[in-house]
Amino acid sequence: MTSDHLFVYGTLLRGFDHPMAQLLSRSADFVGQARCRGRLYLVKHYPGLVPSDEPGDVVHGELYRLHQPAECLREFDIYEACGEGFAEPTEYVRQMLAVTLYDGNVREAWTYVYNWPVARLPRIASGRFLE
Repeated sequence: MTSDHLFVYGTLLRGFDHPMAQLLSRSADFVGQARCRGRLYLVKHYPGLVPSDEPGDVVHGELYRLHQPAECLREFDIYEACGEGFAEPTEYVRQMLAVTLYDGNVREAWTYVYNWPVARLPRIASGRFLE
């Protein structure tokens, strides 16, 4: 399964003055505000998304269409320290999730899911990192 869409919910959001956020804005088209099922936790100065089946658990973010998915995803895998060459278990894993745009359209998109225990992490109840 593959997708040229990427859902972001943390330091890659528009408005972050981060080199990787700038890379994303240059190498992808902003599709729109979107949301997915999940719980958001504050890891350090960045958040982690954990998938959830609970209807009330929603994480808000942005959906992008990548111009060159393979190359872009390789860069973001390195930024998120996951994939080939990183010690298991990695902090994040790239997974395909269903994300819902605000017009109701649902797309399959890659996102980075937090892969370490969250028991001691504060939850971001709003599901919005920037609040």
